[in-house]
Amino acid sequence: MQQLIFDLLKITIPAVLVLVMGYLIIQKFLLKETERQRLAIFQQNASQSLTLRLQAYERLCIFVERMHPSSLIGRYYIQQATAHDIQLAMVQGIRSEWEHNVSQQLYVSSETWMTIKTVMEQEITMLNRVGASLQLGAPASDFIKLISEQVLSSESTMPTSIALEQLNKEAKFLLFGS
Repeated sequence: MQQLIFDLLKITIPAVLVLVMGYLIIQKFLLKETERQRLAIFQQNASQSLTLRLQAYERLCIFVERMHPSSLIGRYYIQQATAHDIQLAMVQGIRSEWEHNVSQQLYVSSETWMTIKTVMEQEITMLNRVGASLQLGAPASDFIKLISEQVLSSESTMPTSIALEQLNKEAKFLLFGS
């Protein structure tokens, strides 16, 4: 009887050890495989996120360029219009593009977003200030002349230049980390 138990233990103990070792090896393998899959998903998401963020920077650069007064003049100047009509069209154009791009704030820093918002408000304020300085019914050419003078006198410190510099700096940091 003792011999039978001893023989049974000789068979059972190695079998249990093999089973436990197999379980541990398979568990370790599955954990590593799960971690590898998580890392792959993370890398894929990071790549997609980078693409979306870069597209947001591109769109905001376009928005900033389009609200520069010289760009507005090229798009909205109609010789037969009044200064007030051109002013309203320009302000409405900026606001419309703002509404179109407002979702981009998800992809840029809050500092950059506030810079873009401030620049938009400054551009609208400048257009309204120039428009208010003209008499009602003044020709569009007078408005354009004053806007052009404003741009020429402050080209190096235009709010749009500051916003573009901020966007450029942040996008480069995102891409290159420096």
